[in-house]
Parts: sequence; C-alpha cells; structure tokens
Amino acid sequence: MAARLTLLWLLVPGLAAAQSGLARQILDAKCLGCHGETKMSGLDLRDWAGISKGGSRGPAVIPGNAGGSLLYQAVSGSGPLKMPPGKAALTAAEIHTLKLWIDSGQTLKESVKAASSWWSFRPPVRPPNFKIPSKGPEAGRSVLVRRAYFDLHGLPPTPAQTDEFVNDKDPNAWPKLIDRLLESPRYGERWGRYWLDLVRYADTAGFETDHFFINAWRYRDWVIKAFNADKPYTEFVQEQIAADELWPMNLDLEGTSKLPEAKAQNLQRRIGTGLFTIGSFPIEFTYYGDQFRAEWQADAVDTVGSAFLGLTVGCARCHDHKFDPISQRDYYALTALFAGSVEKEIPLGSLFDVQTSSRGFPLLANAEAMKQKARRARGAERTALLQQLGEAYLRAPDRPATANVLGHEESTPDTHILVRGDFKNKGAKVEPGFIAALHPGPAVMDRQRRAALAKWLTSESNPLLARVMVNRIWQGHFGEGLVRTPNDFGRQGEPPTNPELLDWLATEFAAQKWSVKAMHRLIMNSSAYRASGSPRRLDADAIRDSTLAVAGTLNLKMGGVGIIPQLSAEEILAARTPNLWPAHPDPAEHNRRSVYLQMKRSLTLPMLQVFDAPDTAASCARRETSTVAPQALARMNSAFTASAANAFAARLQKEAPDNPIDHAWRIAFSRLPTASEKQTAQDYLNRNSLTRFCLLILNMNEFLYVD
Repeated sequence: MAARLTLLWLLVPGLAAAQSGLARQILDAKCLGCHGETKMSGLDLRDWAGISKGGSRGPAVIPGNAGGSLLYQAVSGSGPLKMPPGKAALTAAEIHTLKLWIDSGQTLKESVKAASSWWSFRPPVRPPNFKIPSKGPEAGRSVLVRRAYFDLHGLPPTPAQTDEFVNDKDPNAWPKLIDRLLESPRYGERWGRYWLDLVRYADTAGFETDHFFINAWRYRDWVIKAFNADKPYTEFVQEQIAADELWPMNLDLEGTSKLPEAKAQNLQRRIGTGLFTIGSFPIEFTYYGDQFRAEWQADAVDTVGSAFLGLTVGCARCHDHKFDPISQRDYYALTALFAGSVEKEIPLGSLFDVQTSSRGFPLLANAEAMKQKARRARGAERTALLQQLGEAYLRAPDRPATANVLGHEESTPDTHILVRGDFKNKGAKVEPGFIAALHPGPAVMDRQRRAALAKWLTSESNPLLARVMVNRIWQGHFGEGLVRTPNDFGRQGEPPTNPELLDWLATEFAAQKWSVKAMHRLIMNSSAYRASGSPRRLDADAIRDSTLAVAGTLNLKMGGVGIIPQLSAEEILAARTPNLWPAHPDPAEHNRRSVYLQMKRSLTLPMLQVFDAPDTAASCARRETSTVAPQALARMNSAFTASAANAFAARLQKEAPDNPIDHAWRIAFSRLPTASEKQTAQDYLNRNSLTRFCLLILNMNEFLYVD
C-alpha cells in the first residue's frame, strides 16, 4: 500500500507539490528550533540550498532516496541520530509525509519560514472590536467581594467591607470596589509577592553557608511600593535593569540639608537593581573570581529571560538552544551586557549625611570595647558589664541606611563563550548584544551596557514584554494564564488558549501606558471575571495571612528588615545554625504579613512550606497546589493554628457573645450559615469549647478556598 502511495505521488505532479508544502510545514514546526537561524551542526533547513548543502555530516536529503537521506534516517530512528530531541518528536504520519516528499524528488524552492516566525516572536496584532469572552452566569455579590479581596489583597473582607459592597445600590458599585482595593497598600503587598516569587527573592544565599543579604529587604519594599504607585511597567523594568545608568546622579547637596527631590527619586530608583544582588550562590564561588563572575552573570541573564521575556535562555549556556532560536553566542552576548557590573553597597543619603554619621563613632567604639570586656568577664562582674553594655548600645548611633545595588568595576573584562559552561574553558570572545531572532537592539556603549539592555527589553519592537506580563496578570486572576507555561513562550511551552485575547490584552497594556492597575480594572470588570467559577485553593501566604486576619491578630505594619517568627523546638531543629535564627523579641512582629518574614533559603517557615511555598533558588512563575496529609495535620495541630483559634474565640466573645456562629461565618466566609450549617455548628458547639469550634472553622475547606 505504501509503495502504491509513493508511486501515486511520483506520477501526479500536483500531489507531489502539495506534499512539498506539507513537508515544509513539518520542518518549520519541528526542526527549525535547532536547524534554522541557529544552524546547529552547521545544518540550515530553512530553504532548499541549506537542505541540499547539509551540515557537518553531509547533505540532509538525497532527492528520490528517503532511505539514504540523513534527514529521514534521523526522524525515523533508522540511523545513528535520533531527531528531534525531547517531546517534539515527529508522529508516524509526519515521518511518512517526509518520506513521500523525499522519494518524490521535489525540492523546497520556497524559503521555509524562519524560526523567528514562532507566534510569540511576532509582534502582537490588535484584533478589531474585540471583547473578553463571557464564561457563564454572574456570581453572587458575597462571592464576588470575597474573590476581589483575595485577588487584590490576599486577605478576606471584613463583615463591614462585605456589607458595604453587598448593600451598595449604585450601578457602579463593582468598579468602585475595585478602585478602593487598588488604592489600598494591601494591593502592593499581594501583587509584589507574585513578582518576588518570579525573581527568586530571598534574604539569604542558600547552600551550606546560607549567608544573609542584609539589605535584600530594601528591594522587597521597593517592589511593593512600585506596585502601589502603579509605576509604568516599562519604567519598572528599566529601573531594575539599569537605573544607575539611565538616571545617573551624585549625592552632592544643593544648598539644602536634604537631597533635592529629583536626586532622592533617582537614588530610590537604584534600589531596583537589587534584583541582581539576591541570587542563590554558594559562598565558595568567591574563591575564584572568574567562577563567581560567570555564575553571577548566568543568574542575571536567566532571571531576565524568565521574568521579562518568558524564555528559557539558560538552555543556551552550554550549546545552542535545542528548541528556540537562541544561539550560544546570543547567550554570551547577553552575559556580556553584565560584564563590568558589580554589586555595591551605597548610602541612602547625601554626602553630608555620610560624613556627619561618623560623629557618634566614639560611642559605638566604646560599646564594642565593652562587648569584648564582657566576653572575657566571669560571675557578678559579667552581669554588671552586660547592663552597662546594653546602655552603651542604646547611646550608640544607628547604622547609616544603605542599599545593595549594581554599580561598575574599574574596568570591563572581556566576555568569552564558555565551552560547556565551564569558566575554566574559554572559547571565542563575544561582544555585548541581544537575541538576534527577536529584534535589533540599540548601540551598546561601555558602562552603558545595561542601559542598552533595558531599552532593548522595553522597545516597541519587543513582541514578548507585554504578552508575558499580561499573561501573568491574567493568571493572577484566573489561576492559570492564557499561556499555561508563563516562563516559557518558546517551542517547548504551550501555545495560548486564546491568541486573539492575549494579543488584545498586550496591545491594550501599551495603550494604557503600561499601567498594571488599568489591566486589573479591564479584566475584573469583564463578565468573564464576574462569572461563577470553580474554587481555587489559596496559596501559602494567603492562608497564613487570612488565619491571622480572621483571628484579629494580623499586624499590618509595612516594610523593614524581615521578621523571624517564633518556631517550635522541633521546627528550629531544621535550621543548620539555630543560634543564627533568633525570633524577633516583640511577639506582635510575629504576626506581620508573610511577605515581611525573613526568607531563609535553607529553612522555609513550616506553615508556608507545607502549603507549597516556592523554591527560591529559581524563578517561580506559578505556585504549585498539592493536597497532602501534612497540610491537614499542620492546620489541626500546629501551635500557630492553635494560637489563632484562641484569638478567634476571644474575638467572637467580644464582638458577638450572643451569636458567635453567625459572626464566625461572616468573618471567615463572608456570608451567613445556612440553616443546616448553623444547626450542625450549634450541635458541635454544645459538645465543645468555643476555641475548638474556631479551630474547626479554620480547618474547613471553604476557609482554604475561594470561588
């Protein structure tokens, strides 16, 4: 049968030409990621000239002889090569199509579409008269208000906040609610948390030593402030990449005791470059300057690729990317953009502030001397010295405010391709540049390399920046993005479920001057968002924060050095050096929002870890949602939940002593209980204490899920 079909293709020229077109589509979809612009092994399959020339092993196709053609042998597995690698393997039908085409003797005279024609590498096209499609009947008001609060704040609404919306007869009640939520500082804490996940934020370096980044929290606070201020996304990107190069400044005063406003603003911009000072590194990398530089630059490029481009550029570190049009040379051209950049600790004040901060040095030196004396002392003498030492430290000046940011080395080292990524095996020298398949970038000048990168990323010609970010915003509201691989818009990722919607959102994002809050309004005002939906489990931060909120103990203080909460004796055993993990002395600080807790890479807070807190060693584009027995055990038996249940019971006694069941339901679930729920709850409460009842509420599915 196969032989008769082959003969048919040979005898009917029109059918053979059609087969040539099918072959071209297969090559475009399955082969050009490696053998297009990147020309792996010297093979270029974009046109017939490249196919007939072949690569390092000879011609890819012998017209009329599929069995003897390297291309067919590779895709069919009949030769020593097995192509393509990974999940993009050809189907039996596709392999047979290529066989028929080769045996037909037809050439590919037309140029095969370039690898850069992949959908995400093409500019977004705005569809005319487009509307976000509806998804079903609209949810009830109590459901909507809870959904909106959790989406934008990561916290449940209070009964008063629920009533305010449910009873508002204004036709614009819903848009007004969205505006109120976006104006609250709670919004930046919630959406800043998403960004911190994405850029692998932590307060420590990880690995064995897990040393602390003493100023990492300043970057965390910078992110939260940026979201609350609705900083245009292009500016948000530029400040993180190259604030020091795009907005240069000095710390000189201009006839005032404070920095002029413009200088103070530019100084704050520089904190954004702290993005590149919080990577996960073993301290041993610093033994070899070249190794540390290579690993630091690789981390920087990988982070830029994941967060801003939604591409797995790190795959090109050791060889040309096997699926996307990113060559190894492209990769090292990107690392060269970070050559000459180095972490620096800078003062957050004027030169006058820096100089005058030394006035209190004698007091600090005296306190240090007393500390050394106290260490050597014994008995009664030590006790007395400790009291004097405490008083001396109270008099000593505070440490001047500083931030860890990017600056420049005195000279810019050359960049070489590292063979197999090995810093000891340097290959050809490369100049700074960009991913060739995307779009040309601006000219790159020394000590302005990251500025060029920032301009390239935020250029109108970049087809990925807007698409990737609006996909993240959509995911934040619906649980999954239109592209369900938010950090991979390449060939190994999933295509968009609604390409028109994605492109419409991307073009609208630019039209709205890159306002993230405008995109929230656009999405949340759609009928698709307001429709009834299936419940989604809250993430670890929202579960912990909501528990504290319902208990009435949530501390809404913002910013500052990360808090170390109290851990049980068993939990602290997980720390390699428990003495370096002291709980904050003020118990009220333990109840801060989760975003303000110290994030130690080698020790995740157990209540967060059990509910799928991310691994901070790499970019986390979307938190996993597991259902495992330890989650229920932690909620029922942990000291944290027990303490919250006690506080919740005390709150009910104070606020609704005569009707705790209704009030508990309104606080925890934003609704009243049904008649059957109230009867069941009353039966339970008749047999158990109010604290046990509150523990039950905190363990109900409805508490952990939002519709």
